[in-house]
Amino acid sequence: MPFRLLVPLGLLCALLPLHHGAPGPDGTAPDPAHYSFSLTLIDALDTLLILGNVSEFQRVVEVLQDNVDFDIDVNASVFETNIRVVGGLLSAHLLSKKAGVEVEAGWPCSGPLLRMAEEAARKLLPAFQTPTGMPYGTVNLLHGVNPGETPVTCTAGIGTFIVEFATLSSLTGDPVFEDVARVALMRLWESRSDIGLVGNHIDVLTGKWVAQDSGIGAGVDSYFEYLVKGAILLQDKKLMAMFLEYNKAIRNYTRFDDWYLWVQMYKGTVSMPVFQSLEAYWPGLQSLIGDIDNAMRTFLNYYTVWKQFGGLPEFYNIPQGYTVEKREGYPLRPELIESAMYLYRATGDPTLLELGRDAVESIEKISKVECGFATIKDLRDHKLDNRMESFFLAETMKYLYLLFDPANFIHNNGSTFDAVITPYGECILGAGGYIFNTEAHPIDPAALHCCRRLKEEQWEVEDLMREFYSLKQNRSRFQKKTMSSGPWQPPTGPGTFSSPENQDQAREKKPAKQKIPLLSCPSQPFTSKLALLGQVFLDSS
Repeated sequence: MPFRLLVPLGLLCALLPLHHGAPGPDGTAPDPAHYSFSLTLIDALDTLLILGNVSEFQRVVEVLQDNVDFDIDVNASVFETNIRVVGGLLSAHLLSKKAGVEVEAGWPCSGPLLRMAEEAARKLLPAFQTPTGMPYGTVNLLHGVNPGETPVTCTAGIGTFIVEFATLSSLTGDPVFEDVARVALMRLWESRSDIGLVGNHIDVLTGKWVAQDSGIGAGVDSYFEYLVKGAILLQDKKLMAMFLEYNKAIRNYTRFDDWYLWVQMYKGTVSMPVFQSLEAYWPGLQSLIGDIDNAMRTFLNYYTVWKQFGGLPEFYNIPQGYTVEKREGYPLRPELIESAMYLYRATGDPTLLELGRDAVESIEKISKVECGFATIKDLRDHKLDNRMESFFLAETMKYLYLLFDPANFIHNNGSTFDAVITPYGECILGAGGYIFNTEAHPIDPAALHCCRRLKEEQWEVEDLMREFYSLKQNRSRFQKKTMSSGPWQPPTGPGTFSSPENQDQAREKKPAKQKIPLLSCPSQPFTSKLALLGQVFLDSS
C-alpha cells in the first residue's frame, strides 16, 4: 500500500468526536456560549473535505447553519476570530459545491456560509475604529470594544486580515472589509524603523512601539505571511514590494547561519538568540517567492531540532542547543509540516517526506489518547496536557495529509476545473492555485475574480438603470410643465439655447456618432443577457 494512504488512518479518529464546544473545567457539558460559537467545528470543516469525508462535511454545514449565533456577550480575539471563524467559513463556503452541498443560485457570490462569515467579520469592524486604523486586539461580539480595552496589539494582530477581508469584499461587493485591512497594513509599513524592521507590539491609539523586539516569529509572523499571500491572491505588486523590502532587512539584521534571531528593531543588535516553533513557517513562505535554496537550508536547521525532541519546543536556545525553561511544550503546531508540504511541492526532495513520516510517528506514539491527540506539555519527558488545539485539526492534519497526497484537488495544476453558471454569467472555479490563510483554510482566487467582475457589471447595469429612470422622470416632468404653460416659445436673450431649427442646422455640421443602445454592454465575457431585479434586457432591446 502506498505510504501516503497510511497517513490519515491514525489521525482520522480525531475528527470523529467533534462537539460544539469544549467541556467545562469540571468535565461537564459545554457552556451555551461556547456551543453558539462552534469554533472547532468551523476550524476543522474544510479538513473533512480534503480528507474525503464528504458526508460529515455536509452534516456539519447543517449544524452550523442551525446553531451558530454571533450575537453573544463574549470577548473574542479579533485575530483568532478572523483566521479561524471568518477564514473557516469562507473556505467552507467556496468548497461547498465540491462537497455536494446544494448551493443557491448566486453562489459563489452568495450563500448561507458566506453570510455567516460576513456577520462574524462585521462584529470585528468596531475594533478598527482607532485614530491609526490599526485594530484593538479584543472585541465584544455583542457590545463592540469594551471601555478600558488595552490599546496594545501585536503586529500580527494588526496585519493579518487582508486575505479574509479582501475575499469578503470581493464576494459580497462591500469594500469596507478590504479597506480597513489595507489601512492597517499600511500603518504598520509606515511605522517600520529606519533600518526597515517592525517591533512586536504597538499602541494602536498613538502608533508608538511598545515592544521593540524584531523577528519572524510569535507576534509578527503572519504579518509577513499576509503580505506575500495577499500579493498573490490579489495580484498586488505593492504588497509584494513591501515584503521584499522587509526581507532584505530581515536577512541583513536577523539571519545568522540560516537561523533567524530576535533583534532590537532600531539598532539591529541581538536581543534573543532563540528559535521559536512558530518561525517554522518561514521556509514555506520563502518557497512562495522562489527562494528555494535559503528555504531548504533553514528548514534543515529546524528539522534537526525536531529529530532531537520528537517535536518542536516553543522556544529553543540556539547557542545552547536546548529548550528554554517553561517553553518546553509542543502543542502539535503545524508550521514545520506546512513548510515541508510547500517545499515538497516545489522540489520533490524525499527528505521532506521523511519529516512527514517522523511527524506521523511522533504524534501517534506520544500524543494519541482515547479522545484525540493531546498537547505535549514537555518534550523532555513527553508529559501530556489535557487539551487539543483546534489548529491541530485545521492545520497540522491537513498539511500532513496534503504532503502525502499529490492527487488531492488542492494540488490541482489547472488541468481540471468547474464551470459554474451564475445569474450574471459563467465562472471558472476549482482550477487550483488555492491560497491558504494562516489557519490553513484554502481560498480559491478564481472566486474573487468571478464575483468582483460580476458585482462590477451588476453595479454598471444598476447605474444605467438609475440613469434611465432619471431621464425618464425628467422627461415626464418637462412634458407636464410645457403642457401646463401653453405652446412652446423659444427663449430670447443672451445665454439661452437656440431654436429647434437652429439646433437641427447645428446637428448637420457635427459628425454622426454610432448609436449605442442604453442598456447593452459593448462586449460580454459570458452571455448577451443581463438580469436585474427580475427584468431581462437583451443587446437588441
